[in-house]
Amino acid sequence: MSQHTSALAIETAGLVKTFGETRAVDGVDLAVPAGTVYGVLGPNGAGKTTTVKMLATLLRPDGGEAHVFGHDVVREADEVRGRVSLTGQYASVDEDLTGAENLVLLGRLLGHHKKAARERAGQLLEAFGLSEAAGKQVKHYSGGMRRRIDIAASILNTPELLFLDEPTTGLDPRSRNQVWDIVRAVVAQGTTVLLTTQYLDEADQLAARIAVIDHGRVIAEGTKGELKASVGAGTVHLRLRDGGRRAEAAEILRQALDAQVQLEPDSVALTARLATAAGDTAAEQASRALAELARTGITVDNFSLGQPSLDEVFLALTGHPTHDTEEMAA
Repeated sequence: MSQHTSALAIETAGLVKTFGETRAVDGVDLAVPAGTVYGVLGPNGAGKTTTVKMLATLLRPDGGEAHVFGHDVVREADEVRGRVSLTGQYASVDEDLTGAENLVLLGRLLGHHKKAARERAGQLLEAFGLSEAAGKQVKHYSGGMRRRIDIAASILNTPELLFLDEPTTGLDPRSRNQVWDIVRAVVAQGTTVLLTTQYLDEADQLAARIAVIDHGRVIAEGTKGELKASVGAGTVHLRLRDGGRRAEAAEILRQALDAQVQLEPDSVALTARLATAAGDTAAEQASRALAELARTGITVDNFSLGQPSLDEVFLALTGHPTHDTEEMAA
């Protein structure tokens, strides 16, 4: 591994973890800039949680190196633990205690005096919209409320690095948006967040950079724009006036654009994925295709041009969608 760069919160090289004959993490290289949200995107069983556990010093790597703010996760585990916090996939608070009792208890365990622990608990309950539920047992909280109290518990002492391992799994859209707002607020205060997720829109919404991981390996890394550009310039969506000429239009598009063309369920609609071509923008390719269709007398009633989605990126990189395997018990 190269000498630690102060701008990096996490730096790994060739990180490996095996369970029996299974290589759950198979040579992962990461460089996570400090002060950002870094997304690790992949399906269940890809190795995301195992990677997080090694970085958080909960599992010992079987190979490679990993540093958190310049500290080796094996040789300097105590230094790492003093700088990080982890919110796992399931609530880690005591369901028989109230929200306030959980935060006060954890605050006391972290070394706060009783008054300071109560004040900090009150601040977090208010900030996370849980003041009215402060006196209720956590077992009576909704899923979204449990995730919020769990994240609140993780930042009783503001960590330099917060691991969020699939924090919105199973939440409804409103609760997911609330958690996203919390993540943005945490980063605004200077904390680095490493977010693992199998939700493409979550990575798209939050992460400045994204590592796509599959079968324990990083198969692509970059900004959202870089990842989307890696699989093509975009897509053009067409609606024809005459659905009877759709097959003919599809063939014209294939030849004009040298692109894959998909026939949509709507009998007059089709979509062409544009290839990245040097010196030829997506708009120029789309204009050429429309002109060729017009030349043959095929009328286009409506068209739109869009970037590839992260869903298309993942499918192009891995050959399968993100939701396809069971999470490894690791």
